[in-house]
Amino acid sequence: MTDTDNLARTPLYALHLELGARMVPFAGYAMPVQYPAGILKEHLHCRAQAGLFDVSHMGQVRLAGAEAAAALETLVPVDIVDLPLGQQRYALFTDERGGILDDLMVVREPDGLFLVVNAACKAQDLAHLRTQLGARCDVDELADRALLALQGPAAGAVLERLAPAVVGMVFMTARRVDVAGIPCLVTRSGYTGEDGFEISVPAAQAEALARALLAAPEVAPIGLGARDSLRLEAGLCLYGHDIDTTTTPVEAALLWAMQKVRRSGGARAGGFPGADVILRQLAEGVARKRVGLVGEGKQPVREGAELSTADGRPVGRVTSGGFGPSAGRPVMLGYVETACAEPGTALVASVRGKAVAVTVCRTPFVPQRYYRG
Repeated sequence: MTDTDNLARTPLYALHLELGARMVPFAGYAMPVQYPAGILKEHLHCRAQAGLFDVSHMGQVRLAGAEAAAALETLVPVDIVDLPLGQQRYALFTDERGGILDDLMVVREPDGLFLVVNAACKAQDLAHLRTQLGARCDVDELADRALLALQGPAAGAVLERLAPAVVGMVFMTARRVDVAGIPCLVTRSGYTGEDGFEISVPAAQAEALARALLAAPEVAPIGLGARDSLRLEAGLCLYGHDIDTTTTPVEAALLWAMQKVRRSGGARAGGFPGADVILRQLAEGVARKRVGLVGEGKQPVREGAELSTADGRPVGRVTSGGFGPSAGRPVMLGYVETACAEPGTALVASVRGKAVAVTVCRTPFVPQRYYRG
């Protein structure tokens, strides 16, 4: 037996083995961490051309009914009611203390809402949705679907060859289209900072779709290792590391996800779990903030490293960190005292007892290349 024998498998499990993937346990699934090319080459290939990711471990959920949008707004500090048809929006489930239960994506469709939630949180998210919203709308897990992500500067050209109907889609839009003859829900979005798409496909046809995409000369399979380094360079949060129930959206620098209509003075201000805490923080400020940091030289600074001032006073810690292959230097996300959150602030990270100089900086660490038309 191996470490992955008793884990759940995505519909692409056999294809991963055929492609030579090294499989590891992740969120209860056997997932590919890398392929024979290795994490570094996979990362750089995605930045230069296009990479295909299996993200079928993520949870896919449909909320159906006339009240679905209004109902979901009671659980997130985000404008869902005014979300136009065919648009996607980033959202956050919050708790009564203002902490983040999970982050998710929401698509508005004619018959309701389509949600994608994190793999490690999907059981609790489904229970949360059913308990809180079950009387107002239908909550259905779409367990018979897989999810693929095609990311990179060549993603648009590749997908247009297989699905001409995606032409004209821009960042954070969604369409139901046939891809290689397979009916799919396609969003122009992703987790790498690159242009790209996420494709919800019937599980039974996922392998056929993956093979059609991999047949394109621009496309290579990409594992979890490069997925993490790509998202870190893009300055994107990883749930359970950079955000969790101990962090609020204000502390996490996710205010861009809270539309004005849900803030104090807005037409639908508050009304979500932890609203009193979050709105007070918006008005009064917070003691700590999530920031980006860069290091000198090649020494990566990993999650958990303590951050301090030059005179040794602890001011925070790193929540995600590694060497950015495209950035060409160590990059990190972490929380620091608000007084130390200004870009350009010099700090020291402790790496196995050694002091490593780091500097607070703006994110993303590499330019975003989302397609906005």
